[in-house]
Amino acid sequence: MQDGLSLALGLMSGTSLDGIDAALIRTDGRGRVERSGQRLTVPYRSAFRERLRGALGGRGDVAAVERELTELHAQAVVALLRLAGLEAARVDLIGFHGHTILHAPEQRRTWQIGDGTLLAGLTGIPVVCDFRSADVAAGGQGAPLVPLYHQALSTGLERPVAVLNIGGVTNVTWLGEGALDVLAFDTGPGNALIDDWVLRHTGRDFDADGGLAARGRVDEDMVSRLMAHPYFSAPPPKSLDRDAWSAGAVDGLSAEDGAATLTAFTAASVAAALPHLPQRPRRWLVTGGGRLNGTLMLLLARRLGAVVAPVEAVGWDGDALEAEAFAYLAVRSRLGLPLSLPGTTGVPQPLTGGRYAAPGT
Repeated sequence: MQDGLSLALGLMSGTSLDGIDAALIRTDGRGRVERSGQRLTVPYRSAFRERLRGALGGRGDVAAVERELTELHAQAVVALLRLAGLEAARVDLIGFHGHTILHAPEQRRTWQIGDGTLLAGLTGIPVVCDFRSADVAAGGQGAPLVPLYHQALSTGLERPVAVLNIGGVTNVTWLGEGALDVLAFDTGPGNALIDDWVLRHTGRDFDADGGLAARGRVDEDMVSRLMAHPYFSAPPPKSLDRDAWSAGAVDGLSAEDGAATLTAFTAASVAAALPHLPQRPRRWLVTGGGRLNGTLMLLLARRLGAVVAPVEAVGWDGDALEAEAFAYLAVRSRLGLPLSLPGTTGVPQPLTGGRYAAPGT
């Protein structure tokens, strides 16, 4: 620790199943964040991606997948330290999200695989993991957890502003004028349905720049049927499992029309969040892989009737933001500070969380 700031390394494996994001920040776990710009993404090889996909819901040999996942994260840590020119001893803490394979907060269940003790042993760096369980056990949704990091970064931004994270699932953070004016929830599907559809019909992992969707026609009747789901009218707090919907809903459409319709569904579900926000945001800042989908970004602007821009417009790094957030949350966890609030997960009161693992334990 230097000048009251911890050097923390965050790791994120998102519901899109695409790979590991790793990033370094220095922070006091409160309002001071120094973003180093040192980050990397390690894509999963297709064979491991399919093994990970096979573990969703707790299926198959979860223990073997968890060990492999943890080893891959350790390799990502080593690669990032090499890139940054740092020895492991210089890093105070790793924030290890793991990978969500089941999320059912209504049953008080959430499951992120990833062995924090093993990761600490492999890297020689203390680890904080299991960020969501305490929140869910207390009656919260366990998600989203990134809003407090959005709040820490947002000093100086004109408010109200919304930060939209489009990963496998989409979540929104609404930030109002006051320090405690924070509301967050999952809006609906993100890239997961689109990715699953594109993989099945083209063999590619995602729809690059929304090109397949751009060549298709939206089935508006299908979008309306999908939007009839009671989730969209339910008030927050609320959160979703990756597999709450299936890309099979658009079976029978062409590859292009299916991609177009699922992309429109994601955009429509974000627009359905507007009635739940205290005020309309002045602009929407988009992070996650969805910000790279030009077709989706265009549809969002149309349906929201507002300025929609990638987070890079305010100097943030959309490829690193979630990994940075878990570095930040790891420091907060060690300080006993809240990771979630009633307005972010619906937990009854501000609540800390996370589980600590030291090397050699």
